[in-house]
Amino acid sequence: MTTPATVRQDPSQGLVLKACIFATGLAGVVAEYVMATLASYLIGDAVLQWTLTVSLMLFAMGVGSRLSRFIRGAILDAFVTVELLLSVVCATSATLAYFLSGWTTNLAPIIYGISVTIGLLIGIEIPLATRLNQVFDELRVNISSVLEYDYYGALLGGVLFAFVALPFLGLTYTPIALGAINLVVAGLLFARHRQVFAWRRVLSVSFAGASLFLIALAVLAEPIVLFGEQRKYRDQVIYQEQTRYQRIVMTRFRDHHWLYLDGHTQFSSYDEERYHEPLVHPAMLASAARRHILILGGGDGMALREVLRHPEVMDVTLVDIDAAMTTLGRTHEVLVDLNQDAFADPRVSVENQDGYAYLRDADNMYWDVIVVDLPDPRTIDLARLYGLELYRLAHRRLSPGGVVVTQATSPFFTRRAFLSVSATMEAAGLMTASYHNHVPTMGEWGWVLGMRGRDGTVPRDDWLSQRLAALSFESLGTRFLNRDAMVSMLHFGKGFDDEVEVSDETNFAIFYYYRDGDWDVY
Repeated sequence: MTTPATVRQDPSQGLVLKACIFATGLAGVVAEYVMATLASYLIGDAVLQWTLTVSLMLFAMGVGSRLSRFIRGAILDAFVTVELLLSVVCATSATLAYFLSGWTTNLAPIIYGISVTIGLLIGIEIPLATRLNQVFDELRVNISSVLEYDYYGALLGGVLFAFVALPFLGLTYTPIALGAINLVVAGLLFARHRQVFAWRRVLSVSFAGASLFLIALAVLAEPIVLFGEQRKYRDQVIYQEQTRYQRIVMTRFRDHHWLYLDGHTQFSSYDEERYHEPLVHPAMLASAARRHILILGGGDGMALREVLRHPEVMDVTLVDIDAAMTTLGRTHEVLVDLNQDAFADPRVSVENQDGYAYLRDADNMYWDVIVVDLPDPRTIDLARLYGLELYRLAHRRLSPGGVVVTQATSPFFTRRAFLSVSATMEAAGLMTASYHNHVPTMGEWGWVLGMRGRDGTVPRDDWLSQRLAALSFESLGTRFLNRDAMVSMLHFGKGFDDEVEVSDETNFAIFYYYRDGDWDVY
């Protein structure tokens, strides 16, 4: 039977053990971040998922620590076994979740179950490491040494996850790298203390099996994920990528293509003009000038294509936080064909940064039109981009008579969220007009347009709507939008108004309105 004492051979063994503790601390914290990020991507509501996932893992670590007291002998064997189990469970986590997403939309039990399992194993791991290290350090030094190296590893793990693992390995391969770290830790200890292991033969077979499993998973992970994606989206998946910010998927059905971000439809080539033309052209024609244009989001290039139809445009700045999305818009043959190679226009410049931060820091920069083409406010982070603070920034950066326009979710499925956008724009000092259109692949969709007055006066309530109704689109070569369509889009019928709150950073009202919408009907 192995006891802590049997580990001791020479002083260097203590350094080896501490290096292993450092590595496990690194892997443990990255495992937490992986599961929390996975939950936010696949389930939604990033703040809630990060809170629940990390809390569950910490609770499970506490339970695991309690369970570790029942391991009375063969401590080194038990520690290595835990590392082997962690290597397999961590490596499998993301691939399994993506695969099962093709069969169920209720992924919460799966992700939370994996998180609890990892937490239990980490909770057993740390007390065992402490008991092993007691050979080399007295009690007061032992506990501080184990925690010290574990926390140092956690710091490095956090840095690596944010700046290396997620951007370059993505959520599919980062867990496999974690599994490899745990496997190396177990292998190092097994190799240096092979003769003292009570479960030598079992562990030798386990090492071989875990190693082969991780190699096979590294080779097959992408096809497995693609298989799950294919089942989830039904249509043929022609492109998928997990970026630092989102999961991008493109599908094809017959001659048409769909773009999805984190599982949500962004457009279909079947009817995208019914979304992008109303988004861009009313704002462009209503503005007093159309020379300097800012687009927030819209990395696919569709809104950019419509902006460039206006010959007066001198420069366009497109700001999208995800460089992978704008690269796709520039290079993927499907998107290049759909956006008419808009990114190649010399008037276009691209900035890959947060739209809110870009507006905030844009000193002495003014635009005639600001087009906001961002994902729905389904998370708190995204809700900031529909808040009072952003619209005040937009008002400040508009030239006199300039216009800001935003997609404003569905006035049918989430009416209060739509109304909140208008109320928030008005609170920012903008004159507003709202309109909507039926987009077959998305349902009923809406936009809110806000104008900065030339002289600070506020015209009658319907002035901006009347201006939009009088616009002519004939010279633009639009495929859908004309004057009759514009007039019809400005009408909502009876009983549409409702009392709503302004959305700001003290009250993300639009997030709660959106969350409580009738999306199950859709």
